[in-house]
Amino acid sequence: MNTPAPPVLGLAGWSGSGKTTLGTELIRRLSERGLRISTLKHAHHAFDIDQPGKDSYRHRAAGAGQVLVTSANRWAMMTELRGAAELSFTDALSKIDPCDLVLVEGFKNEDFPKLEVHRPTLGKPLLYGQVPGILAIASDAPLGDKTDGDIRSGIKVPILDLNDLTTIERWVLDYMTWPS
Repeated sequence: MNTPAPPVLGLAGWSGSGKTTLGTELIRRLSERGLRISTLKHAHHAFDIDQPGKDSYRHRAAGAGQVLVTSANRWAMMTELRGAAELSFTDALSKIDPCDLVLVEGFKNEDFPKLEVHRPTLGKPLLYGQVPGILAIASDAPLGDKTDGDIRSGIKVPILDLNDLTTIERWVLDYMTWPS
């Protein structure tokens, strides 16, 4: 019997908009409800989760294609691509164990459901209308002013108060029950 895929929700926004802060708070709140939350984060640069000098780092640096580190508290698998193609969004999702929700940060140009995190003070335009899959916008200030007109009239998705975490949590819980 196949396990149905969990709902996937992206947090999309410009750097400094608060995606990670909102995601961390949603993970905490939803986990306290007993939900199993997993995350998928895309990095645009080289990153290391291993520390120079540690045995696992030395194994990877010596040429191991995969290094699995395990303990009584957690396990982690590192896979070196060594010139192979980066995982696609779908392939990355397939690596995640069954859970109640996958929160995604990154992959903003992929077409999957997203909550846009927007701070007008950053001076950046909305992603809504430019990036596929945006189902709602969480903003810390009203959208539009007297100089650029009221942009709310062109927005056909809910606008949530980024400072009202209870409402955002409720919206995410409602989203998780939508038929796929």
